[in-house]
Amino acid sequence: MKAPTVEDVARVAGVSRQTVSNVINTPAIVREATRERVERAISDLGYRPHAAARSLRTRRSSTIGIHLDPYAGGISGVVLDRFVHALTERADDRGMRILLYAARSAQDEISRMSELLDGGEIDAVVLSGTFQGDPRTEWLSHRDVPFVAFGRPWAGDDETAQHRWVDVDGAAGTRQAAQHARDRAGRLVGFLGWPSGSGTGDDRERGWIESLGAARGPRLVAEDRVTAARAAAADALERHPHLSALVCASDTLAIGAHLAAIDAGHTGLVVYGFDNTPAAEAMELSSVEQRPEQVAAGALRLLMGESGSAVGDLPPETQRHIIIEPALVVRGAAAAP
Repeated sequence: MKAPTVEDVARVAGVSRQTVSNVINTPAIVREATRERVERAISDLGYRPHAAARSLRTRRSSTIGIHLDPYAGGISGVVLDRFVHALTERADDRGMRILLYAARSAQDEISRMSELLDGGEIDAVVLSGTFQGDPRTEWLSHRDVPFVAFGRPWAGDDETAQHRWVDVDGAAGTRQAAQHARDRAGRLVGFLGWPSGSGTGDDRERGWIESLGAARGPRLVAEDRVTAARAAAADALERHPHLSALVCASDTLAIGAHLAAIDAGHTGLVVYGFDNTPAAEAMELSSVEQRPEQVAAGALRLLMGESGSAVGDLPPETQRHIIIEPALVVRGAAAAP
């Protein structure tokens, strides 16, 4: 069966070939009613712009760059893997490609992005692993490069940030876990998190604090390693024998705490993780699901508009920030009546 062409779309929508091209490449300049009619025809026909041909016409690569974090083993890195996978699939649906590049530091990444942009290999960037004072956002903004960050700015009022970003509401996730722990386990609900100063970790701790207030249990600290979490939880169980539940900032910490409870014969301790990794599922631990597929869809929406198929200038009123609500997945001891 012959693939539909831009002429087919124009005929069905009752517009010119140029109007279809405008909707695909610069949708902001097309009247809303016309754009919706063309987009409906594109959807009905199953038309997909050919990336290489469009690159020749527009001098764009139809490619979005994203940094590939170095492999570090561990448990929680699977969330970013899911995000990149989902981003690739959803970008392909819009006729865009994803290019992965490596970098050892923020400055190294700036150099790599400069090479890719100057060489015409990418049109836009998706940042990950943002942090307070991140020089990448300033550099991209100064060069007027379209980009969106997976991660909030972590400085002052995130809503006033000039660049576009999407993030998961970590506090909402731990708030759900703490509330469930209070209702299910009662008594003393503690928190096992990373050392203070991590934007992500502090945000997740905040949900536990807001949920339990002055009635919360001990706050434990460990680096994001199973052995460190196991040691911290073992010490806490000795000092707080009536500890009934632990809300953890990651699945890595949760697994360490779970193993410590087994070691101590404290089978009643209910542990909640964060990331909902396959490891947590295999051990039947409750965990907060970040929904990275929704994060990927949100990133592309901020970068390309609701249904655009090219990176370009978006109207000023276009949404600039998206916060994804996570969901608590209850299993194992926490699910027991």
